[in-house]
Amino acid sequence: MDRSNRTSVTEFILLGIAHTAGLETMLFLFFLAFYLFALLGNLLILLAILASSTLRTPMYFFLGNLSVFDLLFPSVNTPKMMGALLGRGRTISFQGCASQVFFYHCLGCTECFLYTVMAYDRFVAICHPLRYTAIMSRRVCAGLALGTWLGGCVHASILTFLVFRLLYCSPREVDSFFCDIPVVLRLACADTALVQTVSLTNVGVVSLTCFLLVLTSYTRIVVSILRIRSSEGRRRAFSTCSAHLTSVLLFYGPVIVVYLRPASSPWLDAVVQVFNNIVTPFLNPLIYSLRNREVSSVLRKALSLVAQPLGHKD
Repeated sequence: MDRSNRTSVTEFILLGIAHTAGLETMLFLFFLAFYLFALLGNLLILLAILASSTLRTPMYFFLGNLSVFDLLFPSVNTPKMMGALLGRGRTISFQGCASQVFFYHCLGCTECFLYTVMAYDRFVAICHPLRYTAIMSRRVCAGLALGTWLGGCVHASILTFLVFRLLYCSPREVDSFFCDIPVVLRLACADTALVQTVSLTNVGVVSLTCFLLVLTSYTRIVVSILRIRSSEGRRRAFSTCSAHLTSVLLFYGPVIVVYLRPASSPWLDAVVQVFNNIVTPFLNPLIYSLRNREVSSVLRKALSLVAQPLGHKD
């Protein structure tokens, strides 16, 4: 096929979530509620970290980065999906589709790196408490945070370039509610073997490497915690790690289901992706506010300060 036909595909059609005909209004309200609460919850966590002098440690610095991620990640695909549910069109431009792929994988890879860095932070805090301040200095924390975001950008740039340099032709229907590598590659009228291999290897290697590093960190952490003699000390050490470990499991579950299983199921993929795109960013603030006493205490104080002026007005 002549390469000039590449420009003939100027837009794609997002088919949405399979088997949901007639449920558009209910799904819209469901997604809207989770989306708004995800934005509100993460904004509160971020503002609490920025405003509180007691949350100026490396752990909360990285938690602030996670809140920024959870503010951005659901905004990549959710507004377009909700617009489609309202009947505002399911088409997306070629450039818009490429942008979705880039930001989705940029933020996804950033989150993967960020969880790894947070696990390393907990490892240093629990296994090397006397050297913690020296090892996790402000300069080191800033460098690690910057590295996670830059690494995500490089990762996504490579994948997006490889996917969207291919020739695309009809049919233009993307069998999902947003553009992602597996569903877009099915529409290419060119050999995708190399791109599929690179994308699967890239996503798989990054995810597996980060997961093994997190697993190694927590193995060392558990061994160190079990050596603590006081039950109160063990309880406090476990409480500082349980929230992060829960978020890690919520992150890697969808990645394994969507990218690393052999067979593909569009409906199951859509459900898992909805969970990953909207539900997990909504759950993270709840997990950290409920499982972390310092965060919950700061949030309660902030909410009480907001409630006092409202009470006086009444």
